Amino acid sequence: MKSEEKFIEEKIGKRLDSCISDTLIKGCGGLLIGSAMSLLFFKRRAWPAWLGAGFGIGVAYRTCEKDINVLK
Repeated sequence: MKSEEKFIEEKIGKRLDSCISDTLIKGCGGLLIGSAMSLLFFKRRAWPAWLGAGFGIGVAYRTCEKDINVLK
C-alpha cells in the first residue's frame, strides 16, 4: 500500500476531529460576539449570546456536513 493511500475510516476520523474543533471555535466565537452585542446594545440580556452561539454552531454544522459528504 502506498503511503498516500488511506483507509476511509482514517479520512472520516480526521474530518470529524476538524469538525469538532471547528464547532468549538465557531460556537465560542459566536458566544463572544453575542455577549459583546448584549453588553453594548441589549441591556445585558442573555438571548444575544445564545443566538450568537447558535449561529456559530449552525455554520460549523453546515461546513462539517459538506466536508463529510465529499467522501461519499
